[in-house]
Amino acid sequence: MVGIIYNPPGRHRLNIFALASLLILLPLAASAHDIPNDVTVQAYFRPAGDKLDLLVRVPLRAMRDMEFPAKGPAGFLDINGALPLLPGAGTLWISDFIRIYEDGQPLPKRPRVLATQLSLESDRSFESWQQAHAHVTGPPLPEETNVVWNQTMFDVLFEYPIHSDRARFSIAPAGLARLGNRVLTILRYVLPDGNIRAFQFETPPGLVELDPAWYQAALTFVHLGFLHILEGTDHLLFLLCLIIPFRKFRALIPVVTGFTIAHSITLIASAYNFAPDALWFPPLIETLIAASIVYMAVENIVGASSVHKRWMIAFGFGLVHGFGFSFALRQTLQLAGSHMLTSLLSFNLGVELGQLLALLLMIPLLDLLFTKAMTERMGTIIVSAFVADTGWHWMLDRADTLSQYHFQWPELTPLFFVSAMRWTMAIVFLAGIVWLVSLLGRHRRASQAASGD
Repeated sequence: MVGIIYNPPGRHRLNIFALASLLILLPLAASAHDIPNDVTVQAYFRPAGDKLDLLVRVPLRAMRDMEFPAKGPAGFLDINGALPLLPGAGTLWISDFIRIYEDGQPLPKRPRVLATQLSLESDRSFESWQQAHAHVTGPPLPEETNVVWNQTMFDVLFEYPIHSDRARFSIAPAGLARLGNRVLTILRYVLPDGNIRAFQFETPPGLVELDPAWYQAALTFVHLGFLHILEGTDHLLFLLCLIIPFRKFRALIPVVTGFTIAHSITLIASAYNFAPDALWFPPLIETLIAASIVYMAVENIVGASSVHKRWMIAFGFGLVHGFGFSFALRQTLQLAGSHMLTSLLSFNLGVELGQLLALLLMIPLLDLLFTKAMTERMGTIIVSAFVADTGWHWMLDRADTLSQYHFQWPELTPLFFVSAMRWTMAIVFLAGIVWLVSLLGRHRRASQAASGD
């Protein structure tokens, strides 16, 4: 049995008209709700007594699914008409996607909305907590202000109940990533004593301890150091060239130890602002790291020095690599809280654990290659040549980047001479350590030779 569905002519024309209207309006609706490419979120986090204030500023254009009333033929934002929509927008787009914890316990998902405000993009009240708080709780923008909705900032003040402002707080702001394709979050933690600790995240950071205990900071930085060495191809290639001729763990101890001590020195010095802060310094270090890979690879090809000399080479290049490690820590040192030194030492521990894992993988693979596939000398040349070619291209690319920076000689001020004196003393101290260790090594080898005779 075949059924026939009858469409009246009028309804058929109506369907065609509706479909055509939908096709015309669909691109307009889509463009009205496009995800912004770059969004900056500014926030103040301030515990005080039994209350916690979270003050947030985001671009209004990040509220994509909300329709704000317009006025006049130019379509300017109807400020008075938009004000009733702001508390709901703050809850829907901000507080619902932020999790705050007090001593590990979650605070209410939906806090009180104390105040909202629309601001011009030129407003600078968020430069301090006092100005930002006074602005958001102050009078709204005048109704006669002519501004379009997607050129307006949205400020909102939330209040959470807490037990004590001396508790340890943490925040998970990952949900803010939905505000745009690239979201930069600038969070300022206002401590009860009035000091401010600043945080900056360009990617969803997970759970952030705003005032971590020493063991929390240590665990965080051990993890960061471990991942950094395993993800740092240039450091791994340098380590590979370093160990190719000496694949016994006992022989590698002085080499790896020299490298470790050296990069620890410059890492800590850089973290405490003893390193140059000029723009050309990072690309210079990156170029030198690539040059260190080429040097070690070429030395392996022409004939490696003895292990007694290689530890000094490893120490010298370790000083350079330590500055490279410090660049990776610039953004993450904000997670250290008041435990700077603990975090640096923990990062170093993570780096050493990563190096140990790399050695446990590299040494058996090299032994297998040199015993099953080719002779040791041929294998050393082939592997080192491959690494040298890679390092050479890196060095040229990084040198090209370095050449784009203008080097400016520092002004000969008293501060410059004080800094130069500090670095001179540090270099003399390091040279003394290298000389002393070398002297002890020669004495030990001479004693071993005499006892052997």
